[in-house]
Amino acid sequence: MKKVIEFFTHKDKNLRDNRWIFTSMLVGAMLSLLAAFVLSFEALQLAKNPDAQLTCSVNVVLNCATVAKHPTAEMFGFPNSFIGMMAEPIVITVAIAGLAGIRFPRSFMAAAQVGYTLGLGFALYLFGISFFVIQALCPWCLLVTLTTLLVWFAITRYNIRENNLFLPKSIQAKLQSFIKRDYDKLVMLSLIAVIVAAILVKYGDGIFS
Repeated sequence: MKKVIEFFTHKDKNLRDNRWIFTSMLVGAMLSLLAAFVLSFEALQLAKNPDAQLTCSVNVVLNCATVAKHPTAEMFGFPNSFIGMMAEPIVITVAIAGLAGIRFPRSFMAAAQVGYTLGLGFALYLFGISFFVIQALCPWCLLVTLTTLLVWFAITRYNIRENNLFLPKSIQAKLQSFIKRDYDKLVMLSLIAVIVAAILVKYGDGIFS
């Protein structure tokens, strides 16, 4: 335990920050990969038997089957979870390499930022469809939304700090000042709090019934 504490409280501020960033990415990506694996397995179960009872179909509101049967569950002709199965191992590899002290080229990290921003947009879009249109929530999908937010904020913090995004100097300076004050963490926690509050307000009674 002492070594773990020392690992995350290193005197070098950037090294300490990197360890938190890449650990957040690693944990988030591993949880997303787990969720993608479960969702992929259940998608195959539903393909074999549309009336199959899924373990995460708890009630009318928390119901993976309802979400999985909606057309948006296969946006590209195959279960969306397959994308996570392909993408998250890459994030895990980058996180482990980052923890090992490897520095990636700016162009690679900029491309990773673009890719994961698209992934976050996709996750939030699917959450919106589930929340407003389907009006049912998939617990594993909610986990993916949460972990995608976590990883996006982690990689964004790193890229801003390391000037990897090829931004104009004025914007770069403002963003660096923003993360130096840890405002990015406040934004992330606030966004998560808003999502949780919205779920409880709209579906609280159904979730706990």
